[in-house]
Amino acid sequence: MAQKLLEAARVAPQIYELRPDYRALLMVVEGIPPGPSDDSSESMLREAESCVKELLLKHTITEFPHIAAWRDAYKAFGAKPQKTRNSLEALTRRAENGLPRVNRLTDIYNAISVKHQIPLGGEDLDKYDGSPFLIRATGQEPFRTFSGGEPQTELAAPGEPIWCDDTGITCRRWNWRQGPRTALTDESTRVLFILDALEPLSDNALVQAADELASALKRLSPEVKTTTRIITRSA
Repeated sequence: MAQKLLEAARVAPQIYELRPDYRALLMVVEGIPPGPSDDSSESMLREAESCVKELLLKHTITEFPHIAAWRDAYKAFGAKPQKTRNSLEALTRRAENGLPRVNRLTDIYNAISVKHQIPLGGEDLDKYDGSPFLIRATGQEPFRTFSGGEPQTELAAPGEPIWCDDTGITCRRWNWRQGPRTALTDESTRVLFILDALEPLSDNALVQAADELASALKRLSPEVKTTTRIITRSA
């Protein structure tokens, strides 16, 4: 199932017209034991917070190379990065005063995201419909979310990159806001992780982050299995 899902995943050509250097590393992880945040995920978050504090001794957040690249990408499709921050920048800004503690799986991938400076999202495959695809919105695609605790539907902005499954949008503006429909919980056992990369981040750095994520999850149980695929302009 994992191999077929990844083989069917796709990135629209219009995305590469926007950023020819874009790469997506997709990882399906199965057999994860369900559970809440624990000492291990807490340790990973603390390590990530320390990494950001070290980086801030040398640069401001907007000067971090991968954050700067994503700010440029957001400008290219009409978003204002000072108002609409990619997930990496949003998390990095929170790290100095403490990253959020959500649930074990979310805590683990947030820690990897911040430590390796890569936007990273996780989707519950038991709530997912089909294979993932990344396209540029027409402006007619509904996005169901919550505001003030109440369900709300909004339309994607024309031209913004959106990750989708066969039911609809799973994440808006490339890696800005994930939808609640496929969000991870304490009960999630099958997950699709998406790591987004732009230059100057290297392919090796992208794979290293994915390897550390896989290793952290495999420590939870010998039953954990991972399957990965990197999607590029030429593959």
